[in-house]
Amino acid sequence: MDTAHTSHPPAGPTRSAGPAGPNDYDSFAEAYSADTEHNLLNAHYARPAILALAGDVAGRRVLDAGCGAGPLSAALRDRGALVTGIDASAGMLALARRRLGDDAALHQADLSDPLPFADDTFDDVVASLVLHYLEDWGPTLAELRRVLRPGGRLIASVEHPFVAYAIQQPRPDYYATTSYSFDWVFNGRSFPMTFWRRPLHAMIDAFTAAGFHPPALSEPRPDPAARALFPDDFDDLATKVSFLFFVAEVPRPAAGTDG
Repeated sequence: MDTAHTSHPPAGPTRSAGPAGPNDYDSFAEAYSADTEHNLLNAHYARPAILALAGDVAGRRVLDAGCGAGPLSAALRDRGALVTGIDASAGMLALARRRLGDDAALHQADLSDPLPFADDTFDDVVASLVLHYLEDWGPTLAELRRVLRPGGRLIASVEHPFVAYAIQQPRPDYYATTSYSFDWVFNGRSFPMTFWRRPLHAMIDAFTAAGFHPPALSEPRPDPAARALFPDDFDDLATKVSFLFFVAEVPRPAAGTDG
């Protein structure tokens, strides 16, 4: 399966050095979903941070790009959003449909390909822990820009570039876009994964080149309420960089112009 895969990376499984692989979520969808449902990194940090940045979404048309098994889609829907979900993995989409119901707007689509939506369809796009699967952000951001209305927002998160830089041995050229690979381990079985790291300025440049305003950056900490649930791990996560979050807005037409 294409390495430009759309779903959220887990926190709990052991990370060990491994060969580059196809990022085949279909092969571990159930285990992945179970692991990330309530863990510290996903359930009490990555998803709450996206929801906080999204704010009041009641009545807004939201595309969950890389919806996985649907936990973020469900949370957005609970807040009144009109949610459409896409993912490249049929296995993850089956879990999302089980969660969200047969009438949920779910589509199998890879973010490296053109999206099956008209221009200006959505008020917001959320892309939680997705873009770091892509070597080239340009076509994907251009498509997300296309399906957003003027004034719409892309709310995205990726693995922090400093984290990806630090785990590579020997250290790569920080200013280059480089791949890195390791294994996720579920129930004693290893699944090879490959991601792409790029410098921070290249991320900002990619948003602006696609037609967004320069994005606002956020480095939030986990939900403080999670300390009681994860006393052994909370301080470590709360004091180290892990993910980087963006909010990028589509420009509105200038006053007096058509649009």
